[in-house]
Amino acid sequence: MSADSWGLTLLGAALGLPAALYAGVLLTLRRHWQRLPVVPITGPADAPLPAATPTVSVLIAARNEADTLPLLLADLNQQQGLAPGYFEVLVADDHSTDATAEAVRQFAARSAYPLRVVSLAELPDPATGKKAAVAAALATATTPWVLLTDADCRVPPHWLAAYAAPMAEPTVQFISGPVLLEGRGLLAELQGLELAALVGVGAACIAAGAPTMCNGANLAYRRSAFAAVAGFAGNAHVPSGDDEFLLHKLAALYPQGIRFLKHPAAVVRTEAQPTLPALLNQRVRWASKWQHYQTAAPRRLALLVLGANLVLALLPLLALAWPALWPWAAAAWLLKLGADALFLSPVLGFFARRRWLWLVPLLQLVYPLYALATGLLGLRGGYRWKGRRTR
Repeated sequence: MSADSWGLTLLGAALGLPAALYAGVLLTLRRHWQRLPVVPITGPADAPLPAATPTVSVLIAARNEADTLPLLLADLNQQQGLAPGYFEVLVADDHSTDATAEAVRQFAARSAYPLRVVSLAELPDPATGKKAAVAAALATATTPWVLLTDADCRVPPHWLAAYAAPMAEPTVQFISGPVLLEGRGLLAELQGLELAALVGVGAACIAAGAPTMCNGANLAYRRSAFAAVAGFAGNAHVPSGDDEFLLHKLAALYPQGIRFLKHPAAVVRTEAQPTLPALLNQRVRWASKWQHYQTAAPRRLALLVLGANLVLALLPLLALAWPALWPWAAAAWLLKLGADALFLSPVLGFFARRRWLWLVPLLQLVYPLYALATGLLGLRGGYRWKGRRTR
């Protein structure tokens, strides 16, 4: 073998290493996902506190959600398997310019649970953003636990009941729940596939004892735990990350206190982004927090995913100049594709969306450029969200 051939072999092997590492990590995470137990749903007789004493405060940060929020509040009116008075609902109105607050007040007149509005504009020191909204709602909550979702989400009838069992465990401090994206068309289904992968990876990392990610549309934590880590202190200046920064802080203080709620009754649903520009804007917002991670596990995972996708983009380009690299490019693509499919199969089965497996090759085809673009734009930090521009 000539020196040039040896050099290309070494180059191909070196560039293929991130894909191999990615596949190994994903197969390990698949085992952790499979070992996650399905938590049983407790009934009214198992409620830890007497009737008419709220145990959970549902916190909803809302900005200009007058159309969607009443649907979520109606879902909460239909909660089953709970003792009377088990929960209250607090809506934090983040300077809405529509009738969000009025819609909540009108619904409160007929709601089956205590429902209040916390207006950020009326606070002595008004602030903006989701973290400010969550903190304001937390300040008025009186229950041991808070359960968070977004104003544009829908929750199933046993959503709160599904959380009752892990909340009753004395050592549990933080619970991450599953989120499913819905919508029609190829773009919506690709978004749903991507989010299902993120949810699955986050759940598996929690099961492995190295929490990396969660979703603010479905999570719960003890108010005492939030206070113990000083809440959002240290990252309040970052517009995004009200979920993951808190997860990392709590995991550091309570390494045995983090759970993922793997139960179909706990799945929160929300609509996919309707257009490609809206999707990119949302994903840039998500990516903007990566540079602020303080713990090793999420940093390593982000770098591994980015590295594997860069390899998939780089190897075919190099193979155009050096055809001897085509076998290495094909091997890297097949390795990552196989690992993704093996990991996603049980995760999509949990979400009853196994048909999305057919979209895995298409997502892999576009994902390298997509991941690189959102990652770089996230480092820049500028995006528009809820009518506000951040930098």
